[in-house]
Amino acid sequence: MILLQVNQLTKYYGADLILSNIKLELQTRDRVALVGRNGAGKSTLLKMIAGHISHDGGEIMKPKEVTVGYLAQNTGLESNLSIWEEMLTVFEGLRSMETTLRQLEEQMADPNAFGHDRILKEYDQLQVKFKEQGGYQFEADIRSVLHGLNFHDSTLMISSLSGGQKTRLALGKLLLTKPDILILDEPTNHLDMDTLSWLEQYLQGYDGAILIVSHDRYFLDKVVTQVYEVSRKQIQKFSGNYSAYLDQKAANYERDMKLYEKQQQEIANLQDFIQRNLARASTTKRAQSRRKKLEKMSIMDRPQGDERSASFSFEIEKQSGNDVLTIDSLAVGYDGKKVSDSISFRVFKGDSIALVGPNGIGKSTLLKTIIQKLPALAGSIQYGTSLSIGYYDQQQAELKSNKRVIEELWDEYPLKSEKEIRSVLGNFLFSGDDVLKTVSTLSGGEKARLVLAKLMLEKANLLILDEPTNHLDLDSKEVLENALIDYPGTILFVSHDRYFINRIASKVVELSRNSSTEYLGDYDYYVEKKLEQEELKALALAASGQKFTKVESADRISYQQDKESKKLERQRKRKLEEIEQKIALLEEQIEVYENQLCDPEIFQDHGKVLELNNKNEEAKAELDSLMEEWAVLAE
Repeated sequence: MILLQVNQLTKYYGADLILSNIKLELQTRDRVALVGRNGAGKSTLLKMIAGHISHDGGEIMKPKEVTVGYLAQNTGLESNLSIWEEMLTVFEGLRSMETTLRQLEEQMADPNAFGHDRILKEYDQLQVKFKEQGGYQFEADIRSVLHGLNFHDSTLMISSLSGGQKTRLALGKLLLTKPDILILDEPTNHLDMDTLSWLEQYLQGYDGAILIVSHDRYFLDKVVTQVYEVSRKQIQKFSGNYSAYLDQKAANYERDMKLYEKQQQEIANLQDFIQRNLARASTTKRAQSRRKKLEKMSIMDRPQGDERSASFSFEIEKQSGNDVLTIDSLAVGYDGKKVSDSISFRVFKGDSIALVGPNGIGKSTLLKTIIQKLPALAGSIQYGTSLSIGYYDQQQAELKSNKRVIEELWDEYPLKSEKEIRSVLGNFLFSGDDVLKTVSTLSGGEKARLVLAKLMLEKANLLILDEPTNHLDLDSKEVLENALIDYPGTILFVSHDRYFINRIASKVVELSRNSSTEYLGDYDYYVEKKLEQEELKALALAASGQKFTKVESADRISYQQDKESKKLERQRKRKLEEIEQKIALLEEQIEVYENQLCDPEIFQDHGKVLELNNKNEEAKAELDSLMEEWAVLAE
């Protein structure tokens, strides 16, 4: 069933055209991602679809009965109620129905009451309706969502929660309303890895359609099956998840560029023939014929590649010693109150270490303790020789000045010329009048790029990064990843971006309240080892003959199910990769066949043409079959 159609949508801000001729369709159980650069108009499009802002042209059509739920970026839930009371407000209709059922039960208790049969009939009808609408499970649904979003005490007052917790709670309330179309703008902000995994599984099983803007590639690959790219005010649709979109986009560009170059060569040949033969009596007719062909030809535009990306690299002024940091029995916290204790690990030159753990465990606090913004509460930190530290703050707390962008950078590096400063800013996409913007008015993405520009100029040999990918779009993330991979120094970072950790980390250190554990590998390796440890623990308990409580038994069953589902998911991914490789080879082969069929020498050989046609049709049939299999596996 089609839930939503967007046709030829146009949006202006003042005289500036933001979006033009936008077309988009949502059907039941579609999982759609909107991707594009920061400022491309993704959030604007979501707001128009949700009815929060108007559009200037085109139309948005949906059936009247279709419900839309929209969560804007960093929207916090404000309420004077407790968490549980606020979640119950979603089910006011069911609670009212439940009250009516209790009243009818009281009336039914007296068999001699007037209209007893009518009361019985009304009760039966209402009970069926109550059950069908989830009346017997809405409290369980609330507990499930709150647990998944890491709210374990539902009696807490919402007014006492942090901004990030209020954002998570707003997401939870929206999920409980279960709209036909769920629109989420950056839903992964403020979520730790366990919560992210829960949200992925929840959205995979969601009954309605989902439209998402997210800069978390790992999340997009898990959840979505269609991608709409917003670029240069236009929109283009791609099938598959985010990785498939990247592959298709690259293949489309390569194909279009070949066709464009082929046509340009043909045009050049025609023009050359016309120029050489038009004035000669013996060849003028052929020249005129070619000129008519040239005039009728539909000239292709040169394919547009990716929009300009930031371009930078991190260098170091001098090498550090081999021992960079030695952290021993460290306790960290604020105002003398410990957040995490007994932290011990070593950092060597060339390491790239990811700090992971649930929200509130002290990851950012540890980084601030290492750079001596906070005092250590116990234990010690030993710093290596010749160490210079560059620090990236996730809050960009130091970028609240009323300076202009160019002054913010130039004041810290006054010996550099204006040309050098403008060149650096240009590499971070600050060009023209952008460098005259006031720092405090910059967007999150612009502030992030300015902080990275400062960090690049420091040339430190130890980079300490606290959520460096926050506010960056997917293209800027990729540039940052490549710069850090090529960085010749040492990196210690906190990130909830699992794809980013996989690309950057050579080690993972997991923090808990009273310990730290080191894993020699990337995020996927860390997850795999954690599962192995859980399995060994379960086997050891079983071997000891220890009886499990109901909760522990449920956890074991859940663990086994999770393990089996992950195994099946790995098998599915391997199969997808095999199919994608076969598809790529077939597409190349089909292109070879079609180029050969256009060759005049082959075209005159009917036997050869027939043979090539048969091979081409077989390849296309196999390609169609593989595409169908791919589509099924990608769902």
